[in-house]
Formats: sequence, C-alpha cells, structure tokens
Amino acid sequence: MSEKNEPSVWQGFKAFLMRGNVIDLAVAVVIGAAFTNIVNSVVKGIINPLIGAFGTKSLDSYSSCLKGPCTGTGDAATGVRILWGSVLGATLTFLITAAVVYFLMVLPMAKYLARQEARRKAKEGTQEIVEVSELEVLKEIRDALVAQRGSGHDRP
Repeated sequence: MSEKNEPSVWQGFKAFLMRGNVIDLAVAVVIGAAFTNIVNSVVKGIINPLIGAFGTKSLDSYSSCLKGPCTGTGDAATGVRILWGSVLGATLTFLITAAVVYFLMVLPMAKYLARQEARRKAKEGTQEIVEVSELEVLKEIRDALVAQRGSGHDRP
C-alpha cells in the first residue's frame, strides 16, 4: 500500500480551530448574545413604556383583526389577528442593535484603520522620496565620474 501525504481529518480540524478567525468568531457570538440581552432590556424597559404613554405598555399587544370576531388573548383568542406590535418591537430592537454596533464599533474601527492606512502611505511616500533622491545623487556621481574620465582621456 502507498502512503498518502494528505492530512488526516483530525489534523485538518485542528488546523481549522487554530486559525485566529475561529476564536474571534466565537468571541463575537458570545458578546453578541450578551449585547442582545442589553438591547432587549432597553426596548422593554425604556422604548415600550415610552410607546405605552400613547397606548398599551407592551408592543406585543398591538394587533389588527383580519377576520373577526377577534376576542380573547393567547390560546383563547378567536379570529385572525395580525400581531404587528411584535414585529414593530423586533424591528426597534434590530435598529437599536445596528445603530449601537455601527456607532460604537464599526465607525471608530473604520476611522482607526483609515488613520493607520494614512500613516502607512505617508511612510511609503517618505521612503519613495528618499529612494528617488538617492537615485538622483547616484546618477549625478556617475555623470561626474564619466565627465572626469572623458576630460582625462582627451589630455595627451
């Protein structure tokens, strides 16, 4: 039998786990889950009562009757209801989460990376200027040596 040089399934799995992005992704999921709890608390504790000042305290109770008669709640409800309040609550939760993630995480990171890129380009620009000026100095030295040789050969 010939030996195969292919990595084993275990080695492939180990290499996959040892990549940095897998750990980063796992941390992001855990932080995201904890952050979701905070946002849900903000929606239930602040947003819902503010909306409740104009109607009911819970967004989940907002609904429209599609086919009546709509009476009762929960399992005892009759008729066909569209529960648009729960959709509104979920949408608000999503918008708040997206806004916080963008303004507190994405935007500052983008600004930081832009500054880093500008510094890198500034360094590269300085190096190019130095390299160009060194090249020009070397050309001048070469031209001076050629001129000296040329004037030295013309003399008897």
